[in-house]
Amino acid sequence: MDIETVKTTDVATAKTVRISGSEAIIKCMIAEGVETLYGYPGGAIMPVYDELYKYRDQIHHVLTRHEQGAAHAAQGYARISGKVGVALATSGPGATNLITGIADAQIDSTPLVCITGQVASHLLGSDAFQETDIVGISTPVTKWNVQITKAADIPEVMAKAFYIAKSGRPGPVLVDITKDAQFEEFDFSYKKCTSVRSYKASCKPNIEAIQKAANLINGAKKPMIVWGQGVILGKAEAELKAVIEKAGIPSAWTILGASAIPTEHPLNIGMVGMHGNYAPNMLTNECDVLIAIGMRFDDRVTGNLSTYAKQAKVIHFEIDPAEIDKNVKTDVAVLGDSKLSLAELLPFLNETSHNEWHQKFKDLYAIEFEKVIKDDLHPTKEGLTMGEVINQINVQSKGDAAIVSDVGQHQMIACRYAKFNKTKSNITSGGLGTMGFGLPAAIGAKMAAPERDVVVIIGDGGFQMNIQELGTIFQQKVPVKIVVLNNEFLGMVRQWQQLFFDKRYASTEMTNPDFVTIAKGYYIAAKKITKREELAGAIEEMMTHEGAYFLEVCVEKEDNVFPMIPTGASVSDIRLS
Repeated sequence: MDIETVKTTDVATAKTVRISGSEAIIKCMIAEGVETLYGYPGGAIMPVYDELYKYRDQIHHVLTRHEQGAAHAAQGYARISGKVGVALATSGPGATNLITGIADAQIDSTPLVCITGQVASHLLGSDAFQETDIVGISTPVTKWNVQITKAADIPEVMAKAFYIAKSGRPGPVLVDITKDAQFEEFDFSYKKCTSVRSYKASCKPNIEAIQKAANLINGAKKPMIVWGQGVILGKAEAELKAVIEKAGIPSAWTILGASAIPTEHPLNIGMVGMHGNYAPNMLTNECDVLIAIGMRFDDRVTGNLSTYAKQAKVIHFEIDPAEIDKNVKTDVAVLGDSKLSLAELLPFLNETSHNEWHQKFKDLYAIEFEKVIKDDLHPTKEGLTMGEVINQINVQSKGDAAIVSDVGQHQMIACRYAKFNKTKSNITSGGLGTMGFGLPAAIGAKMAAPERDVVVIIGDGGFQMNIQELGTIFQQKVPVKIVVLNNEFLGMVRQWQQLFFDKRYASTEMTNPDFVTIAKGYYIAAKKITKREELAGAIEEMMTHEGAYFLEVCVEKEDNVFPMIPTGASVSDIRLS
């Protein structure tokens, strides 16, 4: 909605009318373009739900089966659409159930506005029924949070909440509203927020820093780019591609950066990190200039910081000044929006090719293919592998599907082997590593992008953490495709137990229910396969089915994900077996 100011008026008389705080909340969301939100009602938020009922032709509320599911669904919606996701919950346990999703959104820079009800203002601090200090609880995991006790404050606070959530480095905002403020009436008007005093969302890139960066890049013999989600959040995919192609730089990605550049692009050298590709991890410690774009040097990417890229000049393009020099000392820092920074950089770059340097990546990929990839994608063993399942999804989707993944071995396999032709196609929990993320996030993703195939890859452990959201899929008729890779283990923990704890499989083996019967109980088409000859047909049936579809694939119980950098090791210590 392209409006800066919204006023509630009686159309017949054109006079401003008084409205309640709860109605004001709805009108604020409409002014911000909110069309879909996720939530769960309760006593302290009931006035808002009453108004939602009246405005149900303008805002679609999705009743999830758990507030954590609402937060993750809002995340999936935000990640694929680029819009602010919205979640709604009551006070007390309703509010605290949002916290995991909020924390996940904070570390993965996902724009959310979470609205919680609160007990009446005169009861605050009295340990009233379902009262919790959600502002205090959420402070460490929100970009901003606030409590409203007066209805008149709602428009300004809501406008600020949406602005803060989506501007600069995005993140979650929590607005807690007392019940009396929801009932109270006032004269409503709304003006969108475009700035906040003392909060600088971004800055114009410094031209001197950009020239210094260009000089280092132009003089490099072995340059390497690592890009992260900042490229996607900044809508800088085209600019990144132009920079990569003009300068001829081998370019790798973090998990959340996946899909910014098509998988098959000749300068896309794969994923860095603990289970990333062999070549970009090994050659991080050989490159002479390392260009980091929209990434934060997470420990899963760097391994042992004392040995990480010590030979390289480091250039960091970053919107958040707090990330500069936080983990890795930079030689040149370029602060600002990635789209603007890369556009400014491009004219200063020489057209270059680094053929000998490229060949090193190709040689190391050949080693990884022979020792790892070939067996993952084209196994000779009897049991199914997770990699061949992902490969078959690639065949059926032609690389156009959005892949949502939960957390664990299947996540690493999905990120390693899924083919992405389009940006915003890899949706997963990165920094927090939240099991249970996948199923509700897929709901939000599919509802935000109904024209796209959305396939969620989940392990048997993570699936059961939010299995109740099958009910949301059924009620909302969300045609998401669900693939559970069942190895009857908490696979990633089991792998560590095998490699580092002498195969003491403490509390990681799963005795699972009949998943197919459960899915059918929610009226979702379902199938279970155990043999390789069933795989292609089952994936094709799933992808061509009109509605939601559940496919359980029984895979090898004790397969491991390689390559792997052991915790605390150097990226050069990456293991292929």
